[in-house]
Amino acid sequence: MRDLTTPPRSRLERVLRSGRFAVTAELDAPDSADPNDVYQNALVLAEVCDAINATDGAGANCHMSSMGCCALLTRAGYEAVLQMGCRDRNRIAIQGDLLGAAAMGVRNVLCLTGDDVSAGDQPEAKRVFDLDSIQLLQVARMMRDRGVLLSGRKLRTPPQFFLGAVENPFAPPFDWRPLRLEKKVKAGAEFIQTQYCFDVPRLQQFMRRVRDLGLHERVYILVGVGPIRSYKAAEFMRDRVPGVWIPDAVMQRMAKTPKLQQAEEGKRICIEIIQQVREIEGVAGIHVMAYRQEEAVAEVIQRAGLLPRRPRSHGDRINQVIQTTRTDSVRCVLSS
Repeated sequence: MRDLTTPPRSRLERVLRSGRFAVTAELDAPDSADPNDVYQNALVLAEVCDAINATDGAGANCHMSSMGCCALLTRAGYEAVLQMGCRDRNRIAIQGDLLGAAAMGVRNVLCLTGDDVSAGDQPEAKRVFDLDSIQLLQVARMMRDRGVLLSGRKLRTPPQFFLGAVENPFAPPFDWRPLRLEKKVKAGAEFIQTQYCFDVPRLQQFMRRVRDLGLHERVYILVGVGPIRSYKAAEFMRDRVPGVWIPDAVMQRMAKTPKLQQAEEGKRICIEIIQQVREIEGVAGIHVMAYRQEEAVAEVIQRAGLLPRRPRSHGDRINQVIQTTRTDSVRCVLSS
């Protein structure tokens, strides 16, 4: 972690430094060119979390870009986390996008390698992977701290990023996961968002090793959680979503629940996990992921006792942006 006497680079960093249990949430990038589709989802999340992640081709499927979503979020004054993957860009494009993101006001960047194209609905797409997530962290840190590009060319104004990475404590080999986390911290990661946690004992084992290595004092760890919509959704996540592990006990609990009550049971499981995760030493917050369930995210955070988080005026700001966008759209139609 940075010297606490230096000013935080982002609102999210300020929350984490304060010791407050942080909440970030994932905004599902729409299959749409309408900015209001982003704002409507953001409006739900804005009141219940400290920062919003804009996904970058999640699951190797095409949606509105992370850069586009972040441009809209920063325009509305919200705290955005740019997810930057290595699957679809080479080092030239990545460095250019980092500069563009910083110029738009993005201060948080989550560095990812990215799911393989075979996981998505266009498996014939070409992979890039010019860099991996650790190299991406090193590049972003170099641009920020040394003010140069990979070529050595000097930047007039370096970007000011709070850098993050992901980790999956639930994928084997389990002994290797804390060591990989250590590599990411050495490469520049200042916060970590993990894969979905449905196995708290496994997370506790991971965190014990993290504490043994002293990593909990060098990086903020936010544990990924999310409500399961149904037993069928749980089956899909376990079998089809890369890196997701759901224990049999959770699957059986969903299976035994009547179909019309499964969504509520999924929320209860998520809340129970949040309450257990909060008790683990070294966990600094949660990262909520719920595909196409923004309303459920707000409910889970509220029922978990994690509110209030932000002043109501922030939602008013987003409403103003939505109205402005609609007015601009009408003007464009009238002038065309």
